[in-house]
This record gives sequence, C-alpha cells and structure tokens, in this order.
Amino acid sequence: MVDNVHPPSSEDTPFDEFAQNYEAVLQKGLDLAGENYTFFARGRILGLTRLLQRLREQPRVVLDFACGTGNSTPFFLDILGAESVIGLDLSQASLQKARCLWKGQPALFFHPDERELHAEIDLAFCNGAFHHIPPVERPQVLATIERAIKPGGFFALWENNPWNPGTRLIMHRVEFDRDAIMLSCWEAQRLLRQAGFQVLRTDFFFIFPHGLRFLRPLERWVCRLPLGGQYQVLCRKPQS
Repeated sequence: MVDNVHPPSSEDTPFDEFAQNYEAVLQKGLDLAGENYTFFARGRILGLTRLLQRLREQPRVVLDFACGTGNSTPFFLDILGAESVIGLDLSQASLQKARCLWKGQPALFFHPDERELHAEIDLAFCNGAFHHIPPVERPQVLATIERAIKPGGFFALWENNPWNPGTRLIMHRVEFDRDAIMLSCWEAQRLLRQAGFQVLRTDFFFIFPHGLRFLRPLERWVCRLPLGGQYQVLCRKPQS
C-alpha cells in the first residue's frame, strides 16, 4: 500500500464506465478540432521531447500518472526514448485494458494502492487529470507525484486551457469532462511551487485546428502566449 497521500479512491471516479469506449467518447469532442486523440497524444510527447532535448536531458524511467488505457505509452518509448514506463490510474478497468494493449512493451500499469514509488522516476507526466481532481485534494496528489520523482527529475503537467473557447466547447461535448473544474496555468504553477517543484517554463500547444494546419509551424514561436488548447508546465524536483 502507498501511504495515505494519493488520489481519491476509484469509487470517486467514473472512468471504469468509460474504459472500453474512452477514445470514442473523447473523439466526440475532438472532432471539432478535426483531429483524433492520437494526434494530440503524439503532439504532447513531441513538444515535451523538444524541451527536454534543449536541456540535454534523457529520462529513462517515465511515470504516466492517471494513465488511463495507456495511449501515451508508445510515444514515451518511440519519441521520448524512455526505457520503461510505469502507468498509475484509479480505474481498474482502464488498467486492465492498458495491460492488454501494451503487452510485450516495457510498460507496467498499477493502481496507486498496488505500487509505492519513492524517488525512482526520472520524468513524471500527467495529462488532463487535475481538472477531475477536487481542488482541495490537488496538493495531496502533487505530493504523491513529487515523492515518486528522483531529486533533479522532471514533472510535465498538461492541462486544458480554460481561456481557450474551443477547448471549453470540446469539453462540453465530452461526457466525462462536462463537470470538470478547470485550472489556469497560473493556478497550476502556484500549486507546483507549493509542492516543492521548481517551475522551468509554461508553453501552450494546439493553437490551430486541422483547417488551419498550414499555420502550425508558427506555433513554436507563439507558444508562450495563452492561445493553445492545452498548456504544459514543465518543472523540476530540486536536487536537495
């Protein structure tokens, strides 16, 4: 068992219900952007990889926190170049599907109560989970993630941009996102600093939909402006 500081129990999450058709439910919203979920999953890891390469960092062990069915797993391995992935999620049904999908890959999937992590992760990654966590519980969840990361390791927090009207419309169309409590990048940065992380930078991604994809090369030049559908806060756990 992990200690008492971890995300709320699986009784508090609806994602067991959506485990078998998660991608189809999500796609109802993403159709507005003209892309599928794989485009965004791959794009997140590409963006993260570019930033880590600038820092000359190559994480070996990646934690995918709130991994769901593990859709980011192949991109951690093939794009980021990680040697292994550990996925944590509250939904046992999602974990079961992840184990089937990525059988044979250097990836293991656990409920938080099944695996205790202490200072063994080079890079923790979390996408779109914090808007499902009650605000009062977010500091506890960050404490769990911080404890899992090695001193000097990294945490990439991805969240939906509440200032982007397209993002809000997409979330309204996705059944499990309609009642989410979004958080701004400023709120995310504050929470991360309070958890002991050093915030390195915040970038916004996915500005242009498919119909304007010819403009996407411009995104890296305006990534610091709060325009994109999602943002990433990249931070580091201090060495001491």
